[in-house]
Amino acid sequence: MIRARTLLLTVVAAALAALMGCSALGSREAAPSPAPEATSPAPAGPSVNLPPPSSPPATPADPVAMAPTPDPADRTRPSRLSLPSIGVEDLRVVPYEGTTDDTPGTRIQDRGVAASPQGAGGGVGPGEVGNFLVTAHRLSAGGPLRDLPAMEVGDRVIVRAADGTAYEYEIVETRQTSFRSERSLAEQRAAVPGEPGAKPTKAMITISTCATPEDDAAGNYWRDENGNPEHRIDKIGVLTSARPPA
Repeated sequence: MIRARTLLLTVVAAALAALMGCSALGSREAAPSPAPEATSPAPAGPSVNLPPPSSPPATPADPVAMAPTPDPADRTRPSRLSLPSIGVEDLRVVPYEGTTDDTPGTRIQDRGVAASPQGAGGGVGPGEVGNFLVTAHRLSAGGPLRDLPAMEVGDRVIVRAADGTAYEYEIVETRQTSFRSERSLAEQRAAVPGEPGAKPTKAMITISTCATPEDDAAGNYWRDENGNPEHRIDKIGVLTSARPPA
């Protein structure tokens, strides 16, 4: 009887022990996991003061666009032509209705001054969009343009209009005109030199004188009714600035 009771107590104790072990295990499994340690952010590198983005350079004002509008009346009033690179200073330029080196123009040149044909067969006035044509003698009447062939690309041309406005051109090209070619004459007199029929967008100048020495050296003694040789030397310029009267 005692042995049976002892055995029963042993079984009960083992069962209680097993039950308590399971409860402890369940408690350990149900326990929440510890929160991960917060990590400190990586130390920042040395600060760099970057310069602010640079602004694009301002576009310079177009001196030609800001120039005073040429006075249409200047087409009928003499202007003054200066060519510093060849020593021409304040050569009088007389406007007239006609074409380059026609009879009225030749008579003006015979007075030792320059002529500027205007109108349908000629050009425009100083500073105007189109082709400002100026012609003068190279040998006779004092030869005001004797050294014109020596002018080079980049040389300055200054035209002072009757109202005092100073227009400055820059030589960009040398051309040759043949009086015996209608096409060549049309190119010289075109609103865009060398391009008959083209619409002008710039103020340009053509300064022209005879190629008598060159024609004679080549054995070409042809002359027109005004004594002009076949060829003329033309210096083409583009307006670069305009200064109003002081």
